Amino acid sequence: MNDTHPDHPARPVLDVWCELQCPDCYRALADLRTLRERYGYALEIRLRHFPLEKHRHAYAAAQAAEEAYAQGRGDAYVAAVLARAEELGRRGEELLLEVAGKLELDTEEMELALIDGRHMLVVDADQAEGRAIGVTGTPTYVIGGERLDGGKSQEGLLERIEEIADRLLAEGSGRDR
Repeated sequence: MNDTHPDHPARPVLDVWCELQCPDCYRALADLRTLRERYGYALEIRLRHFPLEKHRHAYAAAQAAEEAYAQGRGDAYVAAVLARAEELGRRGEELLLEVAGKLELDTEEMELALIDGRHMLVVDADQAEGRAIGVTGTPTYVIGGERLDGGKSQEGLLERIEEIADRLLAEGSGRDR
């Protein structure tokens, strides 16, 4: 979906490949909050799903996150599940539904979504695109055609993302003159 506003040029996009059973993705949330505060609407941040095979509940968690987005509370749900990533590994869908209840989401609809697989195509498409561009772990960031691997280390990543975003925004403002 292209949500550019008629009065605003296309904005730079930061894709964040993430999975909800990944402790590194939880640590990355602080950087994403910083980026949202700094850039606001000027930078589009998109969560992309990349459930890893080693985490057996990550695929269900990605589907649950999509259902939470459909119910209007996706960001809060993602943050709440990531905060309990280790517990997700032990409790699986029980935890996914518990978090939904705490956020006052429709838990029956959440459970149905996990059963009927209505969000599987979105998760599969994200995962396939991630593989196609070389994503192997999470979190992985892509901005301005550059892939930054946060799975090895978060060190210096925020600064590098800001550097690229600033450059893209400067280039974008120059096109309108």
